[in-house]
Amino acid sequence: QVELVESGGGLVQAGGSVRLSCTISGPTGSAFAFNWHRQAPGREREFVATISWHGDNTNYLDSVRGRFTISKDKTKNTVYLEMNNLKPEDTGVYYCAAEGARPGAYFAWGQGTQVTVSS
Repeated sequence: QVELVESGGGLVQAGGSVRLSCTISGPTGSAFAFNWHRQAPGREREFVATISWHGDNTNYLDSVRGRFTISKDKTKNTVYLEMNNLKPEDTGVYYCAAEGARPGAYFAWGQGTQVTVSS
């Protein structure tokens, strides 16, 4: 089974940058894409970014487009989320998810990593 482990979160000032990593273990043959989601206190978990595992397609939440960049290194079985010009509203727990061929068919989640942006 696929296991995901996030790392790289922490406390950062507004305007700063953080890079998150999602290390993937197990068989990735059924993975169509890997995503980042986040959950702020008292709010629903929301989609942030996605990248195709077998191609180069990416997509972003409108509010992070132009500030966040999702990328992958298949030799390291790792997906990254580079976050620049961070805002306090980016605060939350960031989760990595493995998505199957059907959109929204997430079959593995990481435990999450906290990102806190201070104003």
